[in-house]
Amino acid sequence: MVSAVPKAPKASAPAAAPVAIADPLHDLLSRLRLTALRDRLDGLLDDAARRDLSMREALALLCEAEVAHRDQRRVQMGTSIAKFPAARTLEGFDFAAQPSVDPKLVRDLAACRWVANGDALLIQGPPGVGKSHLAIALGREAIRHGYSVLFVPAMALMAALVKGHAEGRLEERLAHYAKPKLLIVDEFGYLPFEPAAAHLLFQLVSRRYERGSVLVTSNRTVGDWGAVLGDPVVATAILDRLLHHSHVLTIRGDSYRLREKRRSGLIKAAQAAAPAAVED
Repeated sequence: MVSAVPKAPKASAPAAAPVAIADPLHDLLSRLRLTALRDRLDGLLDDAARRDLSMREALALLCEAEVAHRDQRRVQMGTSIAKFPAARTLEGFDFAAQPSVDPKLVRDLAACRWVANGDALLIQGPPGVGKSHLAIALGREAIRHGYSVLFVPAMALMAALVKGHAEGRLEERLAHYAKPKLLIVDEFGYLPFEPAAAHLLFQLVSRRYERGSVLVTSNRTVGDWGAVLGDPVVATAILDRLLHHSHVLTIRGDSYRLREKRRSGLIKAAQAAAPAAVED
């Protein structure tokens, strides 16, 4: 008698994966592009519950989170577009080392009313006193206030205009530098410019006149601009437009980069600095 062969047990079917339940509120927030609110929704609602907020207060909390996120992204994007060479802030400026700079006056400039009005700002002083630092810091404040900013070294600006003119693309270059609400031109006057550069700069300044603000840092006084540009007549025309609605911040003090050498006695200390002036 042949015994029956036992059948192998059937393999059990794999357990079904849990089905994610779609959250209609998350979908709605995504469609409204309230991504920060969507991603932090549970935590924000828990926070509102812990604080026993009313419905109106909870809604304000949610909106504040979204607005803060958008402001942060706007500032990050604006800072990237501005092309600052370094990260500089007003909090990081050493006012104690530059007693000629009045913090109250700088804070007033940081309110950016001059940018809103399309005024110019000239920061002048010897090398190393923090002109570029202040220019970058004020540019960041302008971005925080909602204005577009572009930072460009003076030599790079003039080279771009001269090249654009030579290639028949001057209008494109002028439009590029006329677009931001605030154009920062750094280190004007450290080196002389090409003969044709003065006329090209005049075209740019004329295009921005009373439309957009210009911040210029320079180690030369306005009286030297004719020599820097190689054309006193054009320099006068440029300054006439820049200084019509302008503020001038003059820094008189020691170079940050040479301070340690002065302290060590390698370089004689400069004469005591006189107070800076901001002229309207």
